[in-house]
Amino acid sequence: MNVSLLDGWFPWALQLTAVAACFAAIGLRDRIWRLRRAPLAIGVSCVLTAALAVAVVPLAGITDPVPLMLWVWVGAAITALAVLVTGWRSARWWRRAVAPVAAVLALASAAEVLNVSTGYCTTLADAVGELSDAPLPHEIALDQLGTVTGKTSTGRIVAVDIPSSGGFHPRRELVYLPPAWFRSRTRPKLPVLEMIGGEFSEPDNWPRTGNAVTTADAYARKHHGFTPILVFADASGGFKVDTECVNGPRGQAENHLTRDIPPYVEKTFNASADPHKWGVVGWSMGGTCAVGLTLEHPDVFSHFEDISGDAGPNAGNKQQTIDHLYGGDAAAWASHDPLTVLAHHGKYPHVSGWFESGDQEGPHIRQARQLSAAARKDGITTAVVVAPGRHSWQFGATAFAQALPWLAHQLGSPGSKAAPPPPQTGTLGVARG
Repeated sequence: MNVSLLDGWFPWALQLTAVAACFAAIGLRDRIWRLRRAPLAIGVSCVLTAALAVAVVPLAGITDPVPLMLWVWVGAAITALAVLVTGWRSARWWRRAVAPVAAVLALASAAEVLNVSTGYCTTLADAVGELSDAPLPHEIALDQLGTVTGKTSTGRIVAVDIPSSGGFHPRRELVYLPPAWFRSRTRPKLPVLEMIGGEFSEPDNWPRTGNAVTTADAYARKHHGFTPILVFADASGGFKVDTECVNGPRGQAENHLTRDIPPYVEKTFNASADPHKWGVVGWSMGGTCAVGLTLEHPDVFSHFEDISGDAGPNAGNKQQTIDHLYGGDAAAWASHDPLTVLAHHGKYPHVSGWFESGDQEGPHIRQARQLSAAARKDGITTAVVVAPGRHSWQFGATAFAQALPWLAHQLGSPGSKAAPPPPQTGTLGVARG
């Protein structure tokens, strides 16, 4: 099950099998088939695929580029089904049987292309675990915390149902507790990082795909078992829901992240209640959330890491964003637009932020630098890091691992030492303020 879905033999084998099945389904057949029906089936599939591409992307609220090969494979699946219908009479029984198989394989190849571009599932085991909602390694129930001894060298993940104050229905969320948390019945008041994933996400994306627990355990081993508590938060309430972490027609996500989670974690796990010991980390949409939540709620969060986020909450162009996220309320848009907030806000004492983008993410790099410059004018300490990579979960995982020592020090995690952003080396560029 430890088969890579991002490189190696499996993606190629799947796509080559799909190509072979599609050719077998079409076949050469007779002259009428070759000159009339096959071109008709292919033409119809091209039109339907183009229509899907034009209609689905805006309806789904997708703002990132969609790989071209995804639509090629979707077109291949439609072609296989069109061939089945238009060539039913001239087809032998085995071609009729192969056509639906070809369609399924083509759709699987489309899903694989999308997965490679985003990096959501790195291995077949990850995909099975995600689809089956299997427990994560070292996951325990809340009532089992007392069974973990203080000698543990790894942290534990706890699934929690955090009550909502209203207008939002969170899925089951996860909390990572470091090894040092278990050493005494008097639990240490550790700092906390809320971890938010991208658009179309699950709360377990950070531990499954973003490698966050492995990263935290590695840091803890070098710091006597201490690292911040990580809360893998639900910022949407559903896989297909894009709230951008604001209150609006899609749910009161902002209230959940700022009013529900902190008091629950403080009470349940004895975490610090000091806002200077709370921060937000996010990738993609989560990166946008990290900036916005900190700027708008400095009484809750004082530090953030924005990994490949946008300049502000985004559901299309400005008017589409106002309509979809804020129900047409332009004032609500302005109160959540980071540049507008910064322009009308006074100095932020003791607030810091780390922006990181891949060197293949030109728009995100420009937006990060723009936000960083505006934040520095309001007294926020910032770093802008450009590292090798593209807009994928693998880049997000690496960026979090790189920033964790810095974040831990900003949060005052026990045993942490001053960890400035890395110096400029190769394609890595840093701007500090």
